[in-house]
Amino acid sequence: MSGDRPSPLVIERILRDRGSIWQQIVAERDLNALTGRMLTSSAIALACYGAVLGAFHSPLMALTSALKLPLLFLVTLAICLPTLYLFNLVFGARLSVRQSLALVMVAITVTSMLAVAFAPISLFFLITAPDYGFFKLLNVAILTLSALVGLRFLTGGMQVLNDHGLLAPEAAGAQANAYVAAQVSAPAPVQAVPATVPAAATPAAGQNAEPVAVPAGAAVAESTSNGAATAAPVPAHVPAQWAGHPAGASFPPGGPGAQRPWGSPPVRRGEPSQRPASMTLLYIWILLFGFVGTQLAWTLRPFFGDPGQDFAFFRSIDGNFYAEILRTIANL
Repeated sequence: MSGDRPSPLVIERILRDRGSIWQQIVAERDLNALTGRMLTSSAIALACYGAVLGAFHSPLMALTSALKLPLLFLVTLAICLPTLYLFNLVFGARLSVRQSLALVMVAITVTSMLAVAFAPISLFFLITAPDYGFFKLLNVAILTLSALVGLRFLTGGMQVLNDHGLLAPEAAGAQANAYVAAQVSAPAPVQAVPATVPAAATPAAGQNAEPVAVPAGAAVAESTSNGAATAAPVPAHVPAQWAGHPAGASFPPGGPGAQRPWGSPPVRRGEPSQRPASMTLLYIWILLFGFVGTQLAWTLRPFFGDPGQDFAFFRSIDGNFYAEILRTIANL
């Protein structure tokens, strides 16, 4: 599946062909359409899950929660997106506003779709075990897990942009220039000329052929098509102790066969690449996004609706989200 023929479901393309999503964001190709599809899918999924949350209280609460849950994510995005964009600008990243928005929308789309996938489980416990405290903690855990998975996609996308030099363009340019300079200054590889023994020098039958050591840079006799012997210089890179070995001879460990190609640096596997400051600030931004989201959720409550209270579109602002969660756990 390619970016030119996207799946009808944008979440399917994100999960199955996320590489094409990252490439499309890197190239800034058709980002408006991609972002619009993710925004629509996320709003529908969050509305469905919000209706399940509010169904614990009443149908009217289900309707208001279906409106407020998408609003929660979109307002949080509107508050935190400028911070992410400015963080990248301060440290030299070349991300545009559309690229930043598309990256965060990938995370929100994954979060919303994973949450709506848990909706049947939440609805099952709503019907079979209608306990307000348990139902509230269950859905907070579902949303937390979904958000963690979605943010994992965000960090993965930012890492791809880092590999393309969009987060640390100066470091990427320096590495490219160093690589080009190393390739230009490296000596050209020399191909060893196979040495053949002239017919006149062939030992008689029954005699043992002893290899003659030839110093490095000396000449080796070669036979031409008419049988005449010519002298070919031994490559200077061949150590003196190996210059006299006949063609096809085996070398002990550390011999010429075990050496790296001349001019190529050793490859170190598993060595992590340097993390730019933008990636470090991304994790700080994720924490900021979480704090803003939870405080905004507390401001927009109720989402579940306490069965002991009448319907209300908003509650008075008192306390905080974390104290309420701890109090709910203590009352279980």
